[in-house]
Amino acid sequence: MTRMFVFGLALLALAACETTKGAGRDLRKAGDAIENVAGDVQKKL
Repeated sequence: MTRMFVFGLALLALAACETTKGAGRDLRKAGDAIENVAGDVQKKL
């Protein structure tokens, strides 16, 4: 029973890491898009 509990916790931890990693990628892409738009606006000024 304890092994199953530990296995379940390990599985949840791995899933959380992947979710956090994906969220980090999404935030980076959003930041890049904002930076590109800001650069375009500066060029027009």
